Amino acid sequence: MTTAALTILNTIEPIAKLSEGRKQELAKLCFVEKVSKGVNPLRMNVTHAKQAVYLIKGELELKFAKNGKVLLRGEGPAAKHPINCDDNLVDSIALTDVEILRIDNDLLDIMMTWDQLSTDEEALKNLRHKSGDKKPNRTPVEWMRDTSVFSVEKLQSGVFSKVPVANIEAMFQRMERISTVAGQVIIQQGAVGDYYYLVEHGALLVSRADGINAASMLVAELHAGDAFGEEALVSDNKRNATVTARTDGQLLRLNKHDFVELLKEPMLTQVRRDIADARIAQGAIWLDARLPSEYQYDHIDGAINLPLNEVRQKMSEL
Repeated sequence: MTTAALTILNTIEPIAKLSEGRKQELAKLCFVEKVSKGVNPLRMNVTHAKQAVYLIKGELELKFAKNGKVLLRGEGPAAKHPINCDDNLVDSIALTDVEILRIDNDLLDIMMTWDQLSTDEEALKNLRHKSGDKKPNRTPVEWMRDTSVFSVEKLQSGVFSKVPVANIEAMFQRMERISTVAGQVIIQQGAVGDYYYLVEHGALLVSRADGINAASMLVAELHAGDAFGEEALVSDNKRNATVTARTDGQLLRLNKHDFVELLKEPMLTQVRRDIADARIAQGAIWLDARLPSEYQYDHIDGAINLPLNEVRQKMSEL
């Protein structure tokens, strides 16, 4: 996307609340689509709302099964929020030539979740305390928002993609930051697995020997954002490679017990909607963990708003 399109991201919700680094990253992953007058630009979203769709320019008529027709203008306040593409939307028509911005919902969700958690200094300060560094090179927030370490690709395909949102914070509470020096052996082939590692900065070499007396062969080089050590923890087998620091650096590590617990025994409990409704009828209350701007625009009647990054701090009150 162009710089002008990045400006657009600064005006729409909840994307405007993302950190600058995330918005710049997102700008490369979404696109503006031009749709001619008379065409239904939401035809792919009516039954499968997998994208957040924003009207950037022009006029769009939305037809809902229950609420009739709604006129949406690209310059209007309602256009700052994604178009409601739920099952109640049956049709739409571009009254003028329009411009539509589409963003993958899963992508947006993981970005918003990560940014909210990265603002929770209470949850992240353990990394500073465990490191023993009174003057760390950067704060936990700066570290979590480093898109070279935690790029969207790594968040979607790495270990964090396998962790329920509620467990991500717990992982950071239990992670420990350690410093490494060039030449230091981090894990040894054949040893018992004890930690999962994430490279914060520095370079490491991965080598493997195919036999007892065989020479080690270099198989990979790891850099910031790369992870290693999970195979032995998941399979309960011995380490299948040796990892050695090529430069001085810092790693984050999670012990085997915590790794297994947070990946295999997630704390996230799902509740069916009918069961949730029954609990509400008995006095329970909906908790909306989105940003205030999202909550104010559209929320379930009776729900209270408590952004995700504040939930843990308010747990005793809940």
